[in-house]
Amino acid sequence: MSRWLPCKRRLFISRLKKIGFTGPYFGSRHEFVVYQNYRLSIPSNNEYSVPQLKMMIYEIESIIGRKIELEEWNNL
Repeated sequence: MSRWLPCKRRLFISRLKKIGFTGPYFGSRHEFVVYQNYRLSIPSNNEYSVPQLKMMIYEIESIIGRKIELEEWNNL
């Protein structure tokens, strides 16, 4: 059985691009990615912890309007 694992920043951004986000673009404090009319700030950490990753995935789910399962996330 799979479980959530920490994720490197580059891998996180590449997975977002596969979902349909564009970017990253430089903002005033953080970089951000864009999905239609929505912006998602990307923290500058080199690696995201599991709680931080889950929080960001929850935001992504609300933006794209569907749930992202662990298996789907790992296959991106």
